[in-house]
Amino acid sequence: MTVLDLIQRSTAYLTQKGVDSPRLQSELLLAHALHIPRLHLYLNFDRHLDSVELEAMRALVKRRGRREPLQHILGTTSFCGLELGVTRDVLVPRPETELLAEHAWQFLRSPPAAGDSSRRILDFGTGSGCLAIAIAVKCPGARVVALDISRAALSVAQANATRHQVADRLQFIAGNGLEALAPAPGFDLVVSNPPYIPRTQIESLMPEVRDFDPRIALDGGSDGLEFYRRLAAQSGPLLRPGGRLMLELGDDQSAAVAEILGASAWNIMAVDPDFSGCPRILTAGPAQPPLT
Repeated sequence: MTVLDLIQRSTAYLTQKGVDSPRLQSELLLAHALHIPRLHLYLNFDRHLDSVELEAMRALVKRRGRREPLQHILGTTSFCGLELGVTRDVLVPRPETELLAEHAWQFLRSPPAAGDSSRRILDFGTGSGCLAIAIAVKCPGARVVALDISRAALSVAQANATRHQVADRLQFIAGNGLEALAPAPGFDLVVSNPPYIPRTQIESLMPEVRDFDPRIALDGGSDGLEFYRRLAAQSGPLLRPGGRLMLELGDDQSAAVAEILGASAWNIMAVDPDFSGCPRILTAGPAQPPLT
């Protein structure tokens, strides 16, 4: 069987299994199996594969046909141009979260209100470390505290930080919420892509998410808003003057999250859309005390 034959057969199989972009995913799987860049496949369409290569590819395609995420099969994913390791212990980073990272580092590149050149960030629910690492890479002077309840996730995040040579500027803390941190203020930014799927909707998610992403990274409580309430109530005292809270939002959650923050004395400064126009990134600052 040639490279082109195998790509075509794999594409047909993944199409039957309901996998999105089956041709692209077939090519990525074959490139992975052959240990070559994907574009090299186009120069070798007529190459005949041996039995070992065929069996390796068949095993990968069967895994994808069972809706195991491509990122888990490949072992890595791209986030803000950075290659990150991913496992079943962490949420596979989404393109929308790249927008949150971009908003974060753009804010951090502005002069601090207090004139202090150092920047400190808290990444609540760091998972793979994607946000913490991207911010640290883009803001060389920044120091990031990466907090997560899962020690297995923190192990993945630590490995990713080492891969991108920012581990010396990241502090990893295992804890169930902001109670794990000292209450003294000191962060310029609290950033989070928290669990925001309503518990009753998890079973209706795509198999790649429902069956392979860690449930703890998806479950936002009965209405999906549990962690927004916690962040609204607890993160204000952690911020320096001029500090910000930046959050990724679930679909149709912007009004509810804004109401939660408003009730906890936050000012909503911006709600920015994702690539499809859905309100996705919320930026807030603590309300200023009234003048006396």
